[in-house]
Amino acid sequence: MNSNKTKVALITLTALIFPGLGHLCLKKWIRALLLCASILFLFVLGLKLEGRLYEWDLTQPIMLLPFFADLSVGIPYWFAKSWGYGAGNMQNQSYDYGTTYLIVAGLLNWLVVLNAYDIAEGRKK
Repeated sequence: MNSNKTKVALITLTALIFPGLGHLCLKKWIRALLLCASILFLFVLGLKLEGRLYEWDLTQPIMLLPFFADLSVGIPYWFAKSWGYGAGNMQNQSYDYGTTYLIVAGLLNWLVVLNAYDIAEGRKK
């Protein structure tokens, strides 16, 4: 494996670990800040609206899709779960919106990861 492929793999992995970190490694400071802020805003808003963070549950395989979407936010997902956030309150009227924001934050991070990958590969600037 040559050094360019190693660099691309490392940037892609860092982009998955925390939103915007891949762009930060690419020295795209403003883009990294904007992407990180927007994804974390969606994530925190989803938690404030008492949305649900999904967990690994093989009894309902269809729920693995939102779990992987939530997990794609990276470190903020693990912090939120370990601090007791994301249990979801179905009695709250904003529960569905909060859950949707949490899922969208993870899916948006996948787009950010792909963008960092393309920049590292030299396909984009």
